[in-house]
Amino acid sequence: MTESRLAWQIATELRRERTSQLLTQTALAALAGISQGTVARIERGERVPSIPLVEQVFAALGCQLRVSVEQLDTHLDAQLDELAARPLADRLDDLPLGRVQERLGDMPHLLTGCTAALLQGVPVPVDAIEIAVRWRDSARFTTWLEVAYGQRWNARWGDFGGLRLEPEEPGEHRWRTRYGEIRAQMCDELPDAIEVRHGERGYRVVPLAQVELTDPGTAALLARWRTRAGAASAATSP
Repeated sequence: MTESRLAWQIATELRRERTSQLLTQTALAALAGISQGTVARIERGERVPSIPLVEQVFAALGCQLRVSVEQLDTHLDAQLDELAARPLADRLDDLPLGRVQERLGDMPHLLTGCTAALLQGVPVPVDAIEIAVRWRDSARFTTWLEVAYGQRWNARWGDFGGLRLEPEEPGEHRWRTRYGEIRAQMCDELPDAIEVRHGERGYRVVPLAQVELTDPGTAALLARWRTRAGAASAATSP
């Protein structure tokens, strides 16, 4: 997903309303006169869609959006609460983790950041699959990005594209691929890992304690979630 709060809100509300009406993405696309791929991209929150497109899709559901103003970062609390209320299996279904793992094959890598935290049971938002990759595997990773139709994040444009894929090239290690956004932490050696299992699939992840020490963004979300969870527990205690 994109870092845009608005894109996340639109994605969440559209997915909630569509599923409540028992419609598939294909069925909604037919009602709205757009492609199923467009519906899927909006629900993944890949980018903020145009206002006319948003109105068109919600009108097909017999709904309309309402705009309001709130204090900065209030959305994070709502996002954490919404995620905490959903089963972990459902949260994992939102991510193409299985496909990414299969396509990466035997290339050494670990899941890290918010992705690792989610797999270890923490209800934090994941807007990209985050992996750790060794610098000496950079060529293999670049080949994978080419096959996955990768586009490098271009800070000058504020969008993906126009830059070389190789991690050695200047720029953030962010790519948009056919599987969604991928973010990489390039390192000399992979950190220690643990394996977590969900269903029939195992994932090698950076332990939560290590993620908190090395990833300030994820650590801030974890602290915010723990504060809210502690407040909720205190409020329900006799």
